[in-house]
Amino acid sequence: MGGGGQQTDSGEPAKGGVVGPVGGRGGSAVYTWEEVQRHSHRGDQWLVIDRKVYNITQWVKRHPGGIRVISHFAGEDATDAFVAFHPNPNFVRKFLKPLLIGELAPTEPSQDHGKNAVLVQDFQALRNRVEREGLLCARPLFFSLYLGHILLLEALALGLLWVWGTSWSLTLLCSLMLATSQSQAGWLQHDFGHLSVCKKSSWNHVLHKFVIGHLKGASANWWNHRHFQHHAKPNVLSKDPDVNMLHVFVLGDKQPVEYGIKKLKYMPYHHQHQYFFLIALITFVRFLESHWFVWVTQMNHLPMEIDHERHQDWLTMQLSGTCNIEQSTFNDWFSGHLNFQIEHHLFPTMPRHNYHLVAPLVRTLCEKHGIPYQVKTLKKAIIDVVRSLKKSGDLWLDAYLHK
Repeated sequence: MGGGGQQTDSGEPAKGGVVGPVGGRGGSAVYTWEEVQRHSHRGDQWLVIDRKVYNITQWVKRHPGGIRVISHFAGEDATDAFVAFHPNPNFVRKFLKPLLIGELAPTEPSQDHGKNAVLVQDFQALRNRVEREGLLCARPLFFSLYLGHILLLEALALGLLWVWGTSWSLTLLCSLMLATSQSQAGWLQHDFGHLSVCKKSSWNHVLHKFVIGHLKGASANWWNHRHFQHHAKPNVLSKDPDVNMLHVFVLGDKQPVEYGIKKLKYMPYHHQHQYFFLIALITFVRFLESHWFVWVTQMNHLPMEIDHERHQDWLTMQLSGTCNIEQSTFNDWFSGHLNFQIEHHLFPTMPRHNYHLVAPLVRTLCEKHGIPYQVKTLKKAIIDVVRSLKKSGDLWLDAYLHK
């Protein structure tokens, strides 16, 4: 078969390669997974989409989603991630043509690192069914009303202060109203940020910047840069910024042991389940909103598996790092429908009002392949956050003292 090596700028492959046209003219070289995986470092990055091999080394700096999120898939099959993150993959594919350098050899499997090919195919079939049934299409009225109730709360709170002043009772009432509106604005900017509301991506970007920038005072670019990395590799150490605790906490079962063996003690980690509650915030409104946000977002991930890269298929990776919270009208509203975290991670561009429709299909697929599909009560999910921190802290202490 004679798998190919890396092509040079002149169009000639490295030793062992099959000569083919330069990437932009439709590369005809063939490669093995071993060869693709050698190009997974900064300054030398290839990836595979639908068995096509692309050299993204120079293009990563121009990637609209940022350098890191695409670099996390260097040397890997990125097909499911590519489809999940782009509402219109066919439109995006035209930007890939100049990067094409070849394809996988016919004898090579479509998946890398021994991933379950049947499971991957079944998930892709589920994805196709989701698209056919219109579950990725948003209802404009739903999101219009949602934005309306946020603006109404903001206006009422500010109006009360304007008319009746800042007595203690009104300050408390307005703080609660503003904390509620700000939290709900956080869920709404999440919808726009994932391009799951409007048909045109540009409209989603404009509304995302309005909600997160004007209503919440944060950066849309900052959110995109970090959040898409989280979706690409949830709970993967060194790749998911949401589990980068800057040495304040140690998470999961592996990291605390690694810190303990290296005798790293930036904080008294065996007490981290206690000082987790001592987060100081600037204002009372931010205090309420931040805790709302932290508990809702962490209860789906923090108690789940947190490990280094294991090169799992898309479905298995997302299910190992996420869980759901029971559905109810309150839980849906309280969490911005992120109680369906599993479905959100599998289909990040899906409008949230459709999560409950696809959930039974996902559960059936998981049962078929023996993949745990975890659903918790809201109370248990919150308790599990503290328990997981306690467990990780104890693991660190044991490793620090005895290993």
